[in-house]
Amino acid sequence: MAKIQLVTEANLPTEFGLFKIVGFEFPETKKEHIALVMGDIADGKPVLARIHSECLTGDTLYSLKCDCGFQLATALRQISEEGRGVLIYHREEGRGIGLINKIRAYALQDQGMDTIEANLALGFAADERNFAVCADIFDLLAVNQVRLLTNNPAKIDTMKKAGINVVERVPLNVGENRYNRAYLDTKAKKMGHYIVHHNGDAQNTEKHFLSCPHCLSEVPTPQNEQ
Repeated sequence: MAKIQLVTEANLPTEFGLFKIVGFEFPETKKEHIALVMGDIADGKPVLARIHSECLTGDTLYSLKCDCGFQLATALRQISEEGRGVLIYHREEGRGIGLINKIRAYALQDQGMDTIEANLALGFAADERNFAVCADIFDLLAVNQVRLLTNNPAKIDTMKKAGINVVERVPLNVGENRYNRAYLDTKAKKMGHYIVHHNGDAQNTEKHFLSCPHCLSEVPTPQNEQ
């Protein structure tokens, strides 16, 4: 199948500032992805970047079942504060299973399954997304070095294998609430995401940080203990 192509672009004013919205399309399937770009990202210097997978429920319906909407807003705000960066809006809804199947997975979660168990029960892999197209989009935007806003090691590995130099991982731990703590815990424990989470127990937060390998990876060790 032919690689994705850059097909159109326009200005997009947002509450976070003025971006350029760039449209990409596969010529055969007409599958679409977009990128929001701010500033000069083709100067060869590392670019603050986010690969954000489509989440209608979190991004536009303000769902608290995930952290997606919070991550989208935070990433755009951080790019705006730097005055330079790119957010790829990766249109693979529901970790690649689609919106209706995501709702089916929600129904199974209501019965006690976690996100991975629900996907598997529906006949899907834990994560059906293909991040390789994002490397092609970076290439089309003349970006070859990124400071990647992510907690997901799979995104980093895919970019590196595709020749995109990930010079830094920028943590994106936002949006924890009582409705998504189990979801975040599953991402950390079963998918290896780098997530600082409070585990719903405010009184034992410090004890949790000291015992959870995922949180320890994000909380700097005091210099006198190094």
